[in-house]
Amino acid sequence: MCMVIDEDKVFKALADVSRRELLDRLREKGGLSLGELCTGHDMSRQAVTKHLALLEAANLVVTKKQGREKLHYLNPMPIHEIYMRWIGKFEQARISALHTLKQALEEDNHE
Repeated sequence: MCMVIDEDKVFKALADVSRRELLDRLREKGGLSLGELCTGHDMSRQAVTKHLALLEAANLVVTKKQGREKLHYLNPMPIHEIYMRWIGKFEQARISALHTLKQALEEDNHE
C-alpha cells in the first residue's frame, strides 16, 4: 500500500517547537502514554493532547491501544518522504561530485 502524505500538514506540525520536542521524545523512546508525554513539559495535558492530535493528523505519530492506555509512537515515514523529495535529490548530486573527484585524484596518483 502506497501512503500519500499531506506535506502541508507535516510542515505545519513540524513548525512548532513543542511538537518537535514531543517527536524527539518519541524518537528516543516510543510507546509513551499521554501522561508520560506530559511529564517534563510546561504545558497542560489539554495542550499536549492538541499537539498530539496535529501530529497524528500529519501521520507523524501513530497510536496503539494497550489496555486502557493509548501509546504513542513516532512514524518517521512522512519526514523521510519530505527528505527524499526536498533534500535527497540535492545530496545525490554532491555524492556524485565527490565520487568523480575521488576517481580523478586516484587517476592522478597512478600517473
